[in-house]
Amino acid sequence: MLVVTRKRDEAIVIGNGIEVRVLRIGPEGVRLGVSAPQDVPVHRREIYDQIKAANVSAAADRQTLNDLTSRFRQRSSDPPKPTT
Repeated sequence: MLVVTRKRDEAIVIGNGIEVRVLRIGPEGVRLGVSAPQDVPVHRREIYDQIKAANVSAAADRQTLNDLTSRFRQRSSDPPKPTT
């Protein structure tokens, strides 16, 4: 982890075109401004974690659906059992 010290109106640059600037320092925290290209998503960490959890959940639901579909197809392709 890189740790830097910045004062108000100072910035750091990440990669090509992502800038994080200190806008205000106050008793309740530091206000940062982030400039990034439109194709780069920028989220607060708690929002990012929610999005990630939702994606994992959706992927798990998709796998469950695929498993059920596979089982259904396997049953329908099995020959019918004779009734007695």
